[in-house]
Amino acid sequence: MTELVGRNLANYTILDAVGQGGMATVYRARDGRDGSIVAIKVLSPYVAADPKFRGRFDREVNLLRRLAHPNVVPILAFGQAEGFHYIVMPYFAGGTLHDRLRSGPLLPLEGARIVEQISSALNSAHQQGIIHRDVKPSNI
Repeated sequence: MTELVGRNLANYTILDAVGQGGMATVYRARDGRDGSIVAIKVLSPYVAADPKFRGRFDREVNLLRRLAHPNVVPILAFGQAEGFHYIVMPYFAGGTLHDRLRSGPLLPLEGARIVEQISSALNSAHQQGIIHRDVKPSNI
C-alpha cells in the first residue's frame, strides 16, 4: 500500500512505509497539528471490505485502548478517512526486536531485560482478560 506515501490521511501526512503485515501497513507520518512524527497503521482496503477482518481491527483498537502499561504502545488516535481505517501510535525509530536480532544475538543481560519487559506487558494484558495471540519479534 505504498500509494499512500505523500498523501494526507485525516491530520497525518504519510512519509513512508515502515512495515507490513497480513492485515495492515504501518507508515511513518507527520501529525499536521503539532508536527510530531507518528506511526499510523492502515488496514488494507481488501481486508477492510471483509466485515470479519474489519471487526478484528476494531477489536484490536478497543483492546489496545484499555491497556495502559509502559511496555505497550499506546493508541494516540484512530478513525476512518478516505475509506481507510487507521490507528495512530507513537513512532519508535529503533525498530522491532526482529530488526535488532538481524544484527546478531542478544547479550544475556539485554535478553533478560527484554524478556522481563515482554512478560510484564503480557501479564498486564492477561490480568485484563486480553490474550495477544501473535507474540513474535516483529511485533515487539
